[in-house]
Amino acid sequence: MRKTEPSRLSASGGGAAARPRTSVGSWIRNEFRHIRKNKELLLLSLPGIVFKFVIAYLPMVGLILAFKYYRYDQGIFGSKWVGLQNFEFLFKAQDAIRIIRNTLLYNFTYIILGTVAALLLALLMNELTGRLIKIYQTTLFLPFFISMVLVGYIGNAFLDFENGYLNTILAWFGLEPRSWYLETTPWMFLLPLVSLWKGIGFSTLVYYAGITGISTEYYEAAKLDGATRVQMMTRITLPLLKPLVVILFILGLGNIFRGDFGLHYFLPNNVGMNFPTTDVIDTYVYRALTKLADMNSAAAVGFLQSVVGLITVVSANALVRRIDKDSALF
Repeated sequence: MRKTEPSRLSASGGGAAARPRTSVGSWIRNEFRHIRKNKELLLLSLPGIVFKFVIAYLPMVGLILAFKYYRYDQGIFGSKWVGLQNFEFLFKAQDAIRIIRNTLLYNFTYIILGTVAALLLALLMNELTGRLIKIYQTTLFLPFFISMVLVGYIGNAFLDFENGYLNTILAWFGLEPRSWYLETTPWMFLLPLVSLWKGIGFSTLVYYAGITGISTEYYEAAKLDGATRVQMMTRITLPLLKPLVVILFILGLGNIFRGDFGLHYFLPNNVGMNFPTTDVIDTYVYRALTKLADMNSAAAVGFLQSVVGLITVVSANALVRRIDKDSALF
């Protein structure tokens, strides 16, 4: 009986299941081949890559300031290392609880209110046809490009005590004018309202783009079954938009510890009387930085905000993966 020679494949660890190992040189050649194949697209994206590197990644070297007592004559790396001492600035502040509470509550309100309103408007825009849809898109999206400085001036035109539009309307009804900048309660409603007005256009267009990507076959089949427009929204559009909604919600949670500085600084006009309901972490740190010139504490707060944002995004994504893996961000 003829002896069977040992298989070379079995020596490598498992017959047909064995795969040839890819060398480093082969991987590099494949990458260069990929770059040559897509060189036009890479060239077009080069300005964006350089901009992102210079604006977002290069300044990350300055994060070391959060752990040092910075001195100009010694430089970033030569300054004295103080560990976590700079982080005490935020937590030992007299108003620490207030500004952290305001930051979290306002951001959570902005996320929930913006998501619900943008979804509703996107669903309504999907029902429009013809030129009307372009008019509504432009009207909604225009406030997104307005500077927060200009928003502050617009707010002053409405809220000024003597010549503001709101007090003028109150006078028409025989009511006393109000000092809006010296009160605290109205800002709990004014800030979310202005935030919604300014940012809803962008969110609406994102959701509307997701709706337009849904196959029309679903709606045609639903029409044949006698479904109404409301039923098609609730049974087709919203379930298919769920992954997009969840992803944007997770990304929004990344800024849950970072206040909207422009909105909370320029709209309330930095008036101390309304600080109990308008002050957030970013405005508090800015005022402390301008008065004390404490760059170390400002860097520590910024670093802490980024870390909290990262933890929040990762935790929220892990929770979503446990509930619905297909809707997770990663």
